[in-house]
Amino acid sequence: MIVLLTACTFISGSLMFSYWFGLLAKKNIKTVGDGNPGALNLWKASGYKWGIAGLMLDFLKGYLPLAAVMLGSGYAGHYGMIPIAVAPIAGHAFSPFLKGKGGKAIAVTFGVWSAITWFEASLAYAVILAVMVAVTRVANKGKPISSETDGLHIVCGMLLLLVYLAVRPFAAAVLWVWAGSFLILAYKHRRELASFIRKKTSKNDFNSGV
Repeated sequence: MIVLLTACTFISGSLMFSYWFGLLAKKNIKTVGDGNPGALNLWKASGYKWGIAGLMLDFLKGYLPLAAVMLGSGYAGHYGMIPIAVAPIAGHAFSPFLKGKGGKAIAVTFGVWSAITWFEASLAYAVILAVMVAVTRVANKGKPISSETDGLHIVCGMLLLLVYLAVRPFAAAVLWVWAGSFLILAYKHRRELASFIRKKTSKNDFNSGV
């Protein structure tokens, strides 16, 4: 049963609604911005209506299957929930519909965490990200936030979410779901993180006269 449910949630997560909506709007969102086939690039390419639709469906494909599993089975808080909960995120990040080249899995991650913690952890993560963005804007005096900094926020925000999950505390199975979520998000944002580190290193070398 766990294998079957994991396969179902993986397939649900792998449905690339934002990319397909872009094609309906006669836009290839993989050629927009950073090339990510997600809701943000759909928004940029086709407008806010398409973007909101893509965002909602990317959220729901993580939320609805997991909410059904949590309500209709005994896997809530059980170790069996780990692969079932991580699968939608992995499905979006490595979608077979795009030959394994999926999106960055942010919206679907919010959907999964909304389902397995009944919105508590996802709201905490949203607050963490909002605070990080606000602090960054103040530090940068209102300048636009770079994609590298966005990636840093996503990954570091997930690290801070672990502190919240541990303090609450949630079941150990939930912490393992966090580990899977974190690894996927870190991998999908690896280029932004590497670029951020290179820029900071180059700046520090320049300031030190190296």
